[in-house]
Amino acid sequence: MVNVRNITMRFGAQLLFEDISLTLDGGKRYGLIGANGAGKSTFMKILAHQLEPSSGHVSVDSGLRVGVLSQNQYAYEEFSLKDAVLYGNKRLFDAQKEKEKLYETGDFEDEKVNDRLAELEIVCAEEDPTYESDVQIEKILESLGFPASIHEEKMSTLTGADKFKILLAQVLFPRPDVLFLDEPTNNLDLEAISWLEEQLKRHEGTLVVISHDRHFLNAVCTHILDVDFRKIREFSGTYDDWYIASTLIQKQQEADRSKKLKEKEELENFIRRFSANASKAKQATSRQKQLEKLDVSDLKVSTRRDPSILFKRNRDIGNEILEVRKVGKVYGDHKVFENLEFKVEKGDKIALIGPNGAGKTTLCQIIMDQIKPDGGEIFWGATMEPTYFPQNTTELITGDLPLFEWLQQFDKKQDLDEIRKCLGRMLFSGEEQKKGVSNLSGGEKHRIMLSKIMLQKGNFVLLDEPNNHLDLEAIIALGEALYRFDGNVLCVTHDRELIDAFANRILRIDEHGVLEDFRGDYESYREFHGQ
Repeated sequence: MVNVRNITMRFGAQLLFEDISLTLDGGKRYGLIGANGAGKSTFMKILAHQLEPSSGHVSVDSGLRVGVLSQNQYAYEEFSLKDAVLYGNKRLFDAQKEKEKLYETGDFEDEKVNDRLAELEIVCAEEDPTYESDVQIEKILESLGFPASIHEEKMSTLTGADKFKILLAQVLFPRPDVLFLDEPTNNLDLEAISWLEEQLKRHEGTLVVISHDRHFLNAVCTHILDVDFRKIREFSGTYDDWYIASTLIQKQQEADRSKKLKEKEELENFIRRFSANASKAKQATSRQKQLEKLDVSDLKVSTRRDPSILFKRNRDIGNEILEVRKVGKVYGDHKVFENLEFKVEKGDKIALIGPNGAGKTTLCQIIMDQIKPDGGEIFWGATMEPTYFPQNTTELITGDLPLFEWLQQFDKKQDLDEIRKCLGRMLFSGEEQKKGVSNLSGGEKHRIMLSKIMLQKGNFVLLDEPNNHLDLEAIIALGEALYRFDGNVLCVTHDRELIDAFANRILRIDEHGVLEDFRGDYESYREFHGQ
């Protein structure tokens, strides 16, 4: 369906990948993975003909409909929700809108008007043979949480996260044969992600998707495209299948590499010691030939690096942890929640979940005294020292301070060597530690905030969507760190693998501000609800 031939991509002196040739078949769903900066989004844009490669070409079989997920949430502000989805099939959209205008203002005694209406009717019949596009759009919107009563409202009335849902509906509505989705799970809540999974599993054409949600990749993908070593390697199976196989291969390569390096060192030492000795000259010459044949470069270790996240606490935890007592919050005419209450016990590691807009971030801000509730109170135990990862981390990390100085400002007594070691564990090497924080990417800013939390060594870690912008390796490392942490955790996330990794208690706030408190892991929670 999609043929990639000899694709090379350079940005100046930087070579992202070269001489890539692939055939992406119908009926296969490909997960495009790789470290941040490896070129995943660039390759996706090349596939979608949104970016010209340095050399090579991409072709799609003739007659196939291609769908590309838009990233511009503000492109359709004056559209109604229904029209924004309908625009996913622009030929049908244009025909319907022109037909509506002619019926409103056209002169039906004019033969040209009637001929044009007949032409438009043919287009509508070709694009929507069952005349059910309105019904299909309504079903999609309602499945994504938009009730029928707001389908005619303008896109400008929606939040950014809800606008992104409309963009998803827009690209899925025409049922394209070839579908390119770059980070479709970003800004989606758990219910919307589950809906999207079911839609994509029924996709019969070719799908290429980029995601940092491991559960999503496992549920949707039949194949993995791994961007590494400036190449793209295809693997048959889910993300977990790829991860297990690639880890085994990497361990074997590292063992082979270590063996070859040791052998190379021994040969070099022998040559150095005996090449000047006449009696050993013949032997040394033989070893030199062995050394020349020994190719260490062909045994490549993956370019991916796993961060080493480790949460420690300075202080033991007493019997009283945290209690939320009948807390309420109202914004204008909108009541977010009222009389919200729960108590955190020793050992609790809580996943706070719920649909977008339910008030999860508001609750976190109230708990951390960032905003005041309109009723109720927050009680912290005397021994508690909370640390906080806010949802708007990327907006908060600004300025020209080098990384190590930005971290040092929160505790002037903090040992500089410990700061540098912490940055190293979060994959910031020596020179990178000197660059200004304003030059960091979203993922790097999230890693810096996690560095701050590690250095603070609080006994209660509160995280509001920390996995946004992180790659798969960092999310896995974060889940393991939260699991090993011997303090308390409260984490807002829509990443099910992250929830599975650490949570032993689930708090869910629904769209009406009602709190559900489930003691158990997320798998048990889903089983309890028959999911």
